Amino acid sequence: WLKGAQTANPLPRPSAASASVASLPVPMADQLTEEQIAEFKEAFSLFDKDGDGTITTKELGTVMRSLGQNPTEAELQDMINEVDADGNGTIDFPEFLSLMARKMKDTDTEEELIEAFKVFDRDGNGFISAAELRHVMTNLGEKLTDEEVDEMIREADVDGDGQINYEEFVKMMMAK
Repeated sequence: WLKGAQTANPLPRPSAASASVASLPVPMADQLTEEQIAEFKEAFSLFDKDGDGTITTKELGTVMRSLGQNPTEAELQDMINEVDADGNGTIDFPEFLSLMARKMKDTDTEEELIEAFKVFDRDGNGFISAAELRHVMTNLGEKLTDEEVDEMIREADVDGDGQINYEEFVKMMMAK
């Protein structure tokens, strides 16, 4: 929820009327490094058994897991529905690249989480108090009631000490 405030860039949803996959944009693939693209190509090729440049939707989960992603069945189905516009049951490499770029964009890096935690932990004691949370949320334009702030703390506060430590913060951020 923190990143969304900075980069609200919604992707156009392909409609059922989209006749060809080729007309879909390949957003975010240009934000991948050459190294990442090479890694994805290698994984893709391993599962492209007949070398025709496509993998079946069934193989998608296996490919993504081999790259350290862990999509649920429902997420896989959503991804497949988004990418496989012609419904032929196969995914080509540009479609796969777009998918991986999107999936990786959703994964906060540890550095980003540490930076975000420091923003909230104003006194630097390693914990986010209700007062600190309220202050930052107010500055982000989210005017929260005391009850809402307390509820956020309660939801994230696994050990029940009334404040959020780094580990709890990471869990909260990854749960979005």
